[in-house]
Amino acid sequence: MNASSTTASRFRLPFALSHLAAGFVAVLVGYTSSVAIIFQAAQAAGATAQELASWMWALGIGMGVTCIGLSLYFRTPILTAWSTPGAALLVTALDGLNMSQAIGVFLLTSLLLTLAGATGTFQRLMAWVPRHLAGAMLAGILVRFGMDAFGAMHAQPLLVGLMFLAWLLAGRVLPRYTIPLALLVGVICAGSMGLLHLDTLDWTPAQPVFMPPAFSWSAFFGVAIPLFIVSITSQNVPGLAVLRANGYATPASPLVGWTGFTGLVLGPFGGFSFNLAAITAAICMSREADPDPERRYMAAVWAGVFYVLTGIFGATVVSLFAAFPAALVAAIAGLALLGTIAGSLAGALAEERGRDAAVVTFLCTASGLALFGIGSAFWGLALGMLVHAVRTHKA
Repeated sequence: MNASSTTASRFRLPFALSHLAAGFVAVLVGYTSSVAIIFQAAQAAGATAQELASWMWALGIGMGVTCIGLSLYFRTPILTAWSTPGAALLVTALDGLNMSQAIGVFLLTSLLLTLAGATGTFQRLMAWVPRHLAGAMLAGILVRFGMDAFGAMHAQPLLVGLMFLAWLLAGRVLPRYTIPLALLVGVICAGSMGLLHLDTLDWTPAQPVFMPPAFSWSAFFGVAIPLFIVSITSQNVPGLAVLRANGYATPASPLVGWTGFTGLVLGPFGGFSFNLAAITAAICMSREADPDPERRYMAAVWAGVFYVLTGIFGATVVSLFAAFPAALVAAIAGLALLGTIAGSLAGALAEERGRDAAVVTFLCTASGLALFGIGSAFWGLALGMLVHAVRTHKA
């Protein structure tokens, strides 16, 4: 290496434009792919406009702080996210619960995540729940969103049809931007049809609202435990796999523990779950973020900065999506989850000997069965594990 290149590497900036771009795209993809589901979850708990803005404030601040803090401490691109499948679970599971009970669920789930990280039981818990049943439960939770997307096509065939076409074509040429492009097409189409109401946009910074918790055994078993399992299996396990696949040997337990603790702090303000990101994390770990793997952590730091900004202007995010027609919101949520639904079903049905248990779990979860105040996600997993135990038991 010559003297000039040595000097250049010695004095290069701690961040590059590619870091900023990767961080921005990761946050954009994360929000556009699933923020509509967060709104539906909050509305299921009867959230007011101020409480919904507080949810977005807590989620943005929590994800921002954990991205920045963990990435700088470990010098690794640690990207955190809310649990999209977890939010989808809440849309149905919070029906009939009030906001205080929902906050109690958030705190109990975060406590379980904190203990799983702090005690090092993360891997042992994963071994206890068969992966194919976790996938079947997740598919059962999400299937209604995929169905709602095509149901919206009946109400707005042109709008949703063009969004579906954009999703289909973008998946061929620009797969990283499939959901943002589908959303862009939907917004343009809705605007041309006079379906947007942008006069309702609110640029006032979000104000955190403290919401006191309430606890019940039925909410614990029916919502908190399924949310914990979904958060672990659909977010933290894939998130850790992405880290390992990119050559980062960051210990898993501290990451799960600190994200869980963040939920304990911000849960009363609407921060329902903080987890390791997977799909968006891959953006910050790509060669496009930085050719040098040791410097890619700055992309995650920038993602954290953008998360904080979206948290501060949480009311703006809420009012923006409130201006969208219901068909657009249903379509973008369903399209964003198609890949997750497909992957969950593929994993659930991969092994022939476990298919009966997986199908029972999927159908029971998707049915909406509720017994003794406990939701279908718990019963689907419980019945699936019963079938799994009986069918795989050696006489």
